[in-house]
Amino acid sequence: MFMTDSGFHDGLPSQHPASGTIDFPCGSCGRMLKVPADLAGRKARCPECSCVQTIPSAESASVPPSSVDRDSDATAEAPPVIAPGIGFRSPLADQVLADAALAVTPFDRERTAASVQPRLEPERGQPLARDTETRRLFDRITGEISKVFIGQQELVLGSLVALFSSGHVLIESVPGLGKTLFVRTLGRVLGCHFGRIQFTADLMPSDITGAPIFDMKNQEFRFRPGPVFTQLLLADEINRSPAKTHAALLEIMQEYRVTIDGKSHELTRPFLVLATQNPIESEGTYNLPEAQLDRFMFKLVADYPRADEEARILEMHSLQIDLNERLMSQVSPVTTPEEIMRITRANSDIRVDPRLIDYINKLVRLTRRWPQFHMGASPRAGIALMQSARTLAAFAGRDYAVPDDVVQLTLPALRHRVILTAEAEVEGRSVDELLTELIRSVDVPRL
Repeated sequence: MFMTDSGFHDGLPSQHPASGTIDFPCGSCGRMLKVPADLAGRKARCPECSCVQTIPSAESASVPPSSVDRDSDATAEAPPVIAPGIGFRSPLADQVLADAALAVTPFDRERTAASVQPRLEPERGQPLARDTETRRLFDRITGEISKVFIGQQELVLGSLVALFSSGHVLIESVPGLGKTLFVRTLGRVLGCHFGRIQFTADLMPSDITGAPIFDMKNQEFRFRPGPVFTQLLLADEINRSPAKTHAALLEIMQEYRVTIDGKSHELTRPFLVLATQNPIESEGTYNLPEAQLDRFMFKLVADYPRADEEARILEMHSLQIDLNERLMSQVSPVTTPEEIMRITRANSDIRVDPRLIDYINKLVRLTRRWPQFHMGASPRAGIALMQSARTLAAFAGRDYAVPDDVVQLTLPALRHRVILTAEAEVEGRSVDELLTELIRSVDVPRL
């Protein structure tokens, strides 16, 4: 429901691409599922209702599976493949999610299915995912965005989770992937104001926040608001400005206000900063200060679209139609800033089990003792994981968070908050690789 092209993954990169696909309905909720043809006979979990069932062959795919197991007590030799649901699609995240869902640790790869830790289950007779207001709003937002913005599910989902969690997003991607189009489309769909700042080496803090100007008519100073007084702010190529310019965003991103000449000016909520940086070009760039990085809830890595998505992009955006006209005619607002803030406050009622809190705490604290990390994550990282896990659960129609919510968000929430040691950099280790090892070393709690 959350990803129109969702499929199944083994958790580990496939070495033999599938020659085709199998489409079959879930035997419990009826959702149409699509998997590679070479996975026929394997066990699969539905991302909608979490039922585990056997993938039929291509010949019998039209027949609903007859054996459905909610408790995942099957004893197949190979572990069930895991549907990503509303997770992040990076290979490392898929691998971690597979291990977490199956409760497999690096030291016990051969654990039988009978010892798989159970998922949270609702009361008997109740579905796992409910048709809630938040879930319906999420579906409407993603449906409208898809009318003009193709693909990039990680970017869309991560930005929406951050928005409804009162967080901000740092996007690392090459130019030309449609980040500006996405933010403008998001502003139109949400009924929010959109603003953009092009960061350059000579950009001053007052160019962001605004400054007092002298009014000749009234013979007095009055405050002229800067471009930061918006609701969706695209900070394009944020690493092209020095640290003194970034300092202007510290108070804004944390306290949602600007203080000029001793007077505070409140920003209109909701307020979301989407900052971008180019991972390839380094000439004329500055490293973001740790205090600035820590204020981003997620760091998302946007990649090139798939072949079919890029073909749709070429077809849709090569007609020389003005973007403003397209947004006004094809995209409709589906919510208001007031509704966004109301749902954001309501998400705080999502239940988080104390054992899940302890799991988040272990993950964050372990980054400070991991041998390849010179600096670990701060307590703000744990707060970000808690808030975003609640929002992800609400998007899925649940009133409780589960370990999968935390696992799917851990890499985006931690990858920019840790610093590698010099030895790890020399060895060519990546942050995502080390974080994956760290996450898989912590047992997933039984809930």
